[in-house]
Amino acid sequence: MDIQQINKYKSTFDEIERHISGDNGEDIEVWYARELQHVLGYARWENFAVAIGRAMQSCKTQGINVDNHFREVTKMIELAKSAQRPVQDFMLTRYACYLIAQNGDPKKEEIAFAQSYFAVQTRHAEVIEERLHMLERIETRDRLRSSEKQLSKNIYERGVDDKGFARIRSKGDSALFGGLTTEQMKLRLGIKSGALADRLPTLTIAAKNLATEMTNYNVEQKDMFGEQSITNEHIQNNMSVREMLGQRGIRPENLPPAEDIKKVERRMAKEEKQIAEGTKKLPQKKI
Repeated sequence: MDIQQINKYKSTFDEIERHISGDNGEDIEVWYARELQHVLGYARWENFAVAIGRAMQSCKTQGINVDNHFREVTKMIELAKSAQRPVQDFMLTRYACYLIAQNGDPKKEEIAFAQSYFAVQTRHAEVIEERLHMLERIETRDRLRSSEKQLSKNIYERGVDDKGFARIRSKGDSALFGGLTTEQMKLRLGIKSGALADRLPTLTIAAKNLATEMTNYNVEQKDMFGEQSITNEHIQNNMSVREMLGQRGIRPENLPPAEDIKKVERRMAKEEKQIAEGTKKLPQKKI
């Protein structure tokens, strides 16, 4: 998602933000679910209500009072001939909107944007962009973990032990990085501990994941057996990915290291815990 798209989404989300007065007269940001529904890409209220329900359950699970962040209200909608009909709506705090985004359809680009938009206190486009890039890198690393786990399972079922898996993965790295081994790449990037993939930029992680997914596919489809045949397959797939990158002028071994993904994950987890604390609560219900 580029900065132009981010600014476009930000403008749309800003437009539906409302402000109310809290119990102590403080200004509280709120959004209404019926308006949020459309900017999050949901055409049907019934589907969006499911995401709201999951968000409220998530709020309860974390031991937070749902009434502080979700307030059911009635909204009147216009019908034909100036008639009106009451419909269900919700008044939502920033934290409630964040939980809804967390429980929404992850395939929607609007959902991905909303997770960062409602997570940061100062919603500058540059801050949102940085957080989106961090989320993308974390998600890409998770996909690589998953594909490597599947590869380990596949080759174990085909006569290769854990040491064999390590050798296969290392030779795949060598093919991807122009002959440099995993350890040589660690030295090149100044990595003293941890996995190489934890310090790679998003593009390189995605490249490793693509090669691993290709190996998984062919191992399963061709029912390969034994370390040598699977090693040759993995080397060839990494060489193919390297060639594709090279055609675009990219040499993965020359890309600079990124921040340790574990530090990024810890920082994101800490920020998420602070969202509820930093969100002003809805005023108490009047009896």
